[in-house]
Amino acid sequence: MNIEQEITFSYLFKFDNGKEIFFKIVMEKDSLVVIRKTEVKYPDWTKLQNFKCPHCPLDETLLDFCPLAVNLVDIIINFANHNSYENVNIYVETPNRNYSKYTSLQSGVSSLLGLIMVSSGCPVMGRLKPMLHFHLPFATLEETQVRAFSIYLLAQYIKWKRGDHPDWEMNNLVNIYEDIRILNRNVSKQIADLEEKDTSINSVVVLNNFADYVTFTLDEKMMDELENFIKEFL
Repeated sequence: MNIEQEITFSYLFKFDNGKEIFFKIVMEKDSLVVIRKTEVKYPDWTKLQNFKCPHCPLDETLLDFCPLAVNLVDIIINFANHNSYENVNIYVETPNRNYSKYTSLQSGVSSLLGLIMVSSGCPVMGRLKPMLHFHLPFATLEETQVRAFSIYLLAQYIKWKRGDHPDWEMNNLVNIYEDIRILNRNVSKQIADLEEKDTSINSVVVLNNFADYVTFTLDEKMMDELENFIKEFL
């Protein structure tokens, strides 16, 4: 594939003992789906019939492997022997800028997981693809919340301008994140027995906290803090 048709992200984890772990994620520019090597042999646990979420729309008779699971293999292998609370230097390269932070391993892996899961080809996580254009490593709960709300409401504005029916109440956004919460619980359960320590599973828990936070704010109409962010626009 022509390099101009690709988008590349990279994550470098530098441990205090000198060890380094490097991930390069290459996506198709148009589809925002990660490009995988087809000759790789995946373990049995990645088969769709073994890893499938209860609300997964994929057909086991048409697809052998779960697209999300096969993208988790390298992460689980590389971090299986590391504790989530280890502090590491993390360097992230995105198409537009670079980031670095000395933080907990689970914070960096959670950021990496969010990127990989959304671009994996999973139809549930794929509904967050608009967020990939503005990927923000090490994002806080509030930053994720504002990005999700802003991008979703921009989409509704465009629908309104086109004469379609916008979802100003963001009800469908709640449904999207509710589905992601179900998926995250299943993924956590599935990988719990696949690693000796807790980095990957705790990183998924962090992702689920983001999903909980977004849906909780919407459900409870807790907008005071958001209003404080944008009061000059009101």
